[in-house]
Amino acid sequence: MTKGQRNPKIDPYFSKLLKWKEEFELLRNIVLDCELTEEFKWMHPCYTYQGKNIVLIHGFKEYCALLFHKGALLKDPHGILIQQTENVQAARQIRFTDVQEIDEMQLILKSYIDEAIEVEKSGLQVNYKQNTEYIIPEELQNKFVEIPDLKTAFEALTPGRQRAYILHFSTPKQSKTRESRVEKYLPHILSGKGLDD
Repeated sequence: MTKGQRNPKIDPYFSKLLKWKEEFELLRNIVLDCELTEEFKWMHPCYTYQGKNIVLIHGFKEYCALLFHKGALLKDPHGILIQQTENVQAARQIRFTDVQEIDEMQLILKSYIDEAIEVEKSGLQVNYKQNTEYIIPEELQNKFVEIPDLKTAFEALTPGRQRAYILHFSTPKQSKTRESRVEKYLPHILSGKGLDD
């Protein structure tokens, strides 16, 4: 796909939108003005520079957003970048609730996108927490003892997949719930799949 041009394969996504239609259209135009390549990843319009993810457009019930993949590395002089949850390490969002808000911020948004492109060009990387910094829940550790192949399969997963499982298994307060989550995902782990695969 040519930089800065609409990808016709993504047009149906935009035309089917029921919510945030005007907002997404304006965000799309702003991002394409920055000469990024329009693609479709994770069921959302994603914009790349030389194959590297820069920004994604997505919508939620209460707001729509531009998600910067390496937003943690941006300077954020306007204090508008939001960390979605405490476990999100790299990505940051700029959230909107109406098209007028986006329209008024066009120049600021373009400056953030330009900075995100520069971050990618420079090769800067986010320093991720190592999975060893996360506590593996007791319920999963017990299964490692019970099923040695599970530990091997888990350690063969990518760090991101391991982290997703650890966070998913650790969230419930009750051990019974944590145990049932581990049980549910045993086949996934043993077959080398991530939480959402």
